Amino acid sequence: MTSANFQHIAHTIPQAPGIYKYFDAGSNLLYVGKAKNLRKRVSSYFTKTFTSYKTHELVQRIDHIEFTIVDSEQDAFLLENALIKQFRPRFNIDLKDDKTYPFLVIKKEPFPRVFLTRRKINDGSEYLGPFTSVGKVRELLDFIRHNIPLRTCKLNLTESNIRKGKFKVCLEYHLGNCKGPCEGFQSLAEYQESLQQVKNLMKGNLSPVMQQFRKEMQQYAMDLQFEKAEMMRKKLDHLEQYQSRSVIVSKHLGNIDVFSLLKDGDIAYVNYLMVQNGTIVQTHTIQLETHLDESEEEVLAFAIGQMRSTFNSMADEIIIPFELPELMGVTSSDTTLRITIPRGGDKKKLLDLSLKNVNYFQEEIRRKKTLNLEGRSDMEKKQVLYQLQEALGLPELPLHIECFDNSNFQGSYPVSAMVCFRDGIPSKKDYRHYNVKTVKGINDFATMKEVVFRRYRRLRDESEPFPQLVIIDGGKGQLGAAMEAIRELQLVGEMTVVGLAKNEEEIFFPGDAESVKLPYNSEPLKLIRSIRDEVHRFGISFHRQQRSKGTFRNELQEIRGIGKATADHLLKTYRSVTNVREQTLETLADAVGTAKAKLVWDYFHNSAGDEATV
Repeated sequence: MTSANFQHIAHTIPQAPGIYKYFDAGSNLLYVGKAKNLRKRVSSYFTKTFTSYKTHELVQRIDHIEFTIVDSEQDAFLLENALIKQFRPRFNIDLKDDKTYPFLVIKKEPFPRVFLTRRKINDGSEYLGPFTSVGKVRELLDFIRHNIPLRTCKLNLTESNIRKGKFKVCLEYHLGNCKGPCEGFQSLAEYQESLQQVKNLMKGNLSPVMQQFRKEMQQYAMDLQFEKAEMMRKKLDHLEQYQSRSVIVSKHLGNIDVFSLLKDGDIAYVNYLMVQNGTIVQTHTIQLETHLDESEEEVLAFAIGQMRSTFNSMADEIIIPFELPELMGVTSSDTTLRITIPRGGDKKKLLDLSLKNVNYFQEEIRRKKTLNLEGRSDMEKKQVLYQLQEALGLPELPLHIECFDNSNFQGSYPVSAMVCFRDGIPSKKDYRHYNVKTVKGINDFATMKEVVFRRYRRLRDESEPFPQLVIIDGGKGQLGAAMEAIRELQLVGEMTVVGLAKNEEEIFFPGDAESVKLPYNSEPLKLIRSIRDEVHRFGISFHRQQRSKGTFRNELQEIRGIGKATADHLLKTYRSVTNVREQTLETLADAVGTAKAKLVWDYFHNSAGDEATV
């Protein structure tokens, strides 16, 4: 849908809170969004300025728009989450979690059984959970069976069948694991009390169960039934030991949900801690994939809605690391949801624990995808390198590998990094940082050509050995630029140079139309990932050091008459200097006023401004 086409229908979109749905020509749902003002939000997609190519791609595919009006922005938030979970539109945040979670089911039947299931059937039974760990559920079930006598048989224990004496107690009764409801030795009311103890246990509320055990132990002792009193004492000890193994933060905290987020490019990781009665009863981390450069606030709000729904959370307070205005006023259990951003105390400890978990999860994902050869024998290292040589058809064993990557800060001040691996492990003394000297503005291709040229001219002039394999982190464009430098140095054939596509992990050779795709879990690809991740880490750390030293300044601050506050506002509005450069005078005026907009526009579009851009 073009901007002109949209103008014909813009007046039909209400200026009210609600959700909007974008469909393509085949009526496939592309995107679901929420808005405080539907007309204003939808119209923003059809301006000439896009924050990213992905948003531009979405708009190009829109064929028609549907919307639903709701009473408030909070209702829009809840409805948006429900629709995304149901339809999983292509351009919305994608929850990378297709697992089925275990439940404990209290079966709808006379004297209900309690057992583990992964299938939730609409049969009137009560389901506790879901739970993130089947091992944890089995441990709980085993604990329940040792401490709370419940039947495990499949007998039809109707009142008439029991009265007719159709059943006889089994071995479980004689072992003390069941109180014999099949012969009427246990009433339904007494059995229901045991079920309530199970529910308390599952919610982390152990105090009522422990009080009941103490009461029964004291009663048995008063009745001189010392063997039964001793049995209850052992159960009480078992329960106290189980409680000590649980992570108890504070018995006064009540029921709380804790969320933390770690965003890495298009991938985000969100950790969830479910706290009930001051005890952490569940912890879970999910992986999310963003498609339209969503902010951390948008990602976290989406994850909170999805995870609270998945795990049936009834907590009326959530702890988060930063403000989420769209959650204010959302209701839970007929009460307003309280949002807490702690600065200290037990709640801050909970948030820190959640952050620790989300960082560990990301590190585990990275570790599984990459290969670490440190500590392995020479034969094991060589074996992986032989596999890499065979997979890429290299003329020599790649004992010496170098990898290059470019980075810039909000569209300005490019730097580059090179890492070196020898025998498959990092050789940190050979790492190099490069401040780009000859390239004006942001030009990834020219930057790559410059740093590759500088690196191998130096090795040539100092008669140092060249690497057997050079990896250029980027697609065909960056690879072509690197090869220009190699040809100018007359070093073609001295080393093998390949490009590594950032997203698909495809490997390109110069001049080849088709890429090479290594098996996803193969050790050669894991080694290449390790090298790529290391050059990313090394380059980003250099960037941060330079910024902390004050080496970098926001390029917009170089414009005479533009101060830091205005420059920061422009970057926050348009995301990068490149996007600011592409704005019209009118759109800049809307952001910072006519006078300052003219200063910025003249800087980027007059020859003097172009010459000043470095």
